[in-house]
Amino acid sequence: MKKLQSMDEFKELMNLDYVIFMFSADWCPDCRVIDPILPEIEQENNQYTFYYVDRDQFIDLCVELNVFGIPSFVAFHKGEEIGRLVNKERKTKEQIQEFVNTL
Repeated sequence: MKKLQSMDEFKELMNLDYVIFMFSADWCPDCRVIDPILPEIEQENNQYTFYYVDRDQFIDLCVELNVFGIPSFVAFHKGEEIGRLVNKERKTKEQIQEFVNTL
């Protein structure tokens, strides 16, 4: 998964056809649990571009998007938010896939 580098990059990326931002942090144990399944989810949903957003590096973006729990996912299509899976609970592969299926 590519890692978000800047707010300028975020503003460009959110205008793509389909992009999903995963908000996470290195210290988050629930985030580390899903690490092994993320490449599989990306491969099975290759119509979406996935980006890792470090919650600590982009805390202002988290506040702006009301992302207060991690891991969380926010999807955009051409600048419009089209879905979110935002809470502080541990996610399963099935929950993440169900979220992607609703987009």
